[in-house]
Amino acid sequence: MSRTETNGKQQQRTAEVSIGCVKTPAERAPSARTTRVAMQYGLPVSGSPERTLDEMTVPIARGRIVLVVGPSGSGKSTALRQIVSGCRGGECVDRVGFRRGVTVLDAICPHRPLSEALELMNACGLGEARLWMRAYDELSDGQRFRARLARAIGRHFARRSPAPLVCDEFGTGLHKRLRNAIAFNLRKLVTRHDLSLVLACCDDDIAGDLQPDVTVRLLGGGRGEITSTKPRRKRVSFSRRLVIERGSKRDYDAFSAMHYRSTDELGFVDKVFVVRDGKGGPLVGIVVYSHGPLELTLRNRATNGRFLRNPRRLNREMRILRRLVVHPDVRGCGLGRRLVEETLPRVGTPFVECLASMGDVNPVFEKAGMSRIGTCALPATPARILGRLAGLDVDPLGRDFVMHVCRRPKVRQLVASAVRAWYAATTAGGERRVERQSPEFLAQIFRGLIGSRPVYFLWQRGQNKKKAG
Repeated sequence: MSRTETNGKQQQRTAEVSIGCVKTPAERAPSARTTRVAMQYGLPVSGSPERTLDEMTVPIARGRIVLVVGPSGSGKSTALRQIVSGCRGGECVDRVGFRRGVTVLDAICPHRPLSEALELMNACGLGEARLWMRAYDELSDGQRFRARLARAIGRHFARRSPAPLVCDEFGTGLHKRLRNAIAFNLRKLVTRHDLSLVLACCDDDIAGDLQPDVTVRLLGGGRGEITSTKPRRKRVSFSRRLVIERGSKRDYDAFSAMHYRSTDELGFVDKVFVVRDGKGGPLVGIVVYSHGPLELTLRNRATNGRFLRNPRRLNREMRILRRLVVHPDVRGCGLGRRLVEETLPRVGTPFVECLASMGDVNPVFEKAGMSRIGTCALPATPARILGRLAGLDVDPLGRDFVMHVCRRPKVRQLVASAVRAWYAATTAGGERRVERQSPEFLAQIFRGLIGSRPVYFLWQRGQNKKKAG
């Protein structure tokens, strides 16, 4: 997603949309019950025209957010409908559709790079890889709203339309932390990519994170007021109460299912740090540092062979960032970067490395001060076994792969040998567990091994950003 230059936004064209509505009751014969209540409360039986919204002029422009806020019945939906009709090409989030059977991942930015789709889904609160692989019909109501929001923004990117993207009842049904996180991410997207966004909600508790350029406050009875502000905040509102502290390996139990490689081993864990939502509050992030594998080609290249065949020095001077997991509700808000940046110096070794399978699409480690060295090649053992499986007409990515592992001893033996070699390199003894693991589990791990081309990152104390070799 190319970053659009937004300097000089004040000089770009701004559309001024007039809103205002008079509601005329439909003509109908009153029932006996309606007539009785009308007489008791002194109301006209047939009703009378009522002004639900005064005339107001709302400025709409790219790079700006308009927040329409007010209690139920104050005219928010009416205002949004008039904004859409007054801006040619405007689109409503609640009208965005999904083709049946298409995964969420394939429906969002389908013709753009994967990194753009992941950015949008994380920004809209869809940070779990398992959700990306589901169809829209398989999601909950709250997940469907977030999927529609992400797809609508993706379509907005593709059209590059100056007309606004409109979202009514923003965040209804979402808990406060998630709602505020999405609002914060929307502000970043609008500013970074020069979008135009209009959304409405019942209260303005998201205003601090959304940082709207224009707020239309509807007071009921047709009354309203418009105020303009300049976005200032650079951190999400709840960042002030976050606490980073030492944790334990046991804390990872709450996060393992949230990681896209949940079957991988942590190895020999050295230090764990967690981030809590307030002192003593719930965990919202974790980073695990372990002892690294004995030999890595890119490590040797980046350190001029400092650790080549020298396990004692490796154990003394190097740790590997084995896991970084941020709760899906708050991804995209900078928590991962902050957690890594603040804990790297606390690991206690001169070097920290990281092998990140999503390193090509997620820049969190570089932003935290690590240097990108290069992309790892497929290890020799999985590569050799992959060739032998092909000779047996077995595709590890095929739907029938687990069946082959279950029913064909030769296939199971090959897969188990690859997993055993990986355990030996990372856990020094964990390979003995292979004999007790199910075919389904072995197949899942093997798929992860052959599908992973991790990016190697390195941090060196005293050097904020070491240039890649």
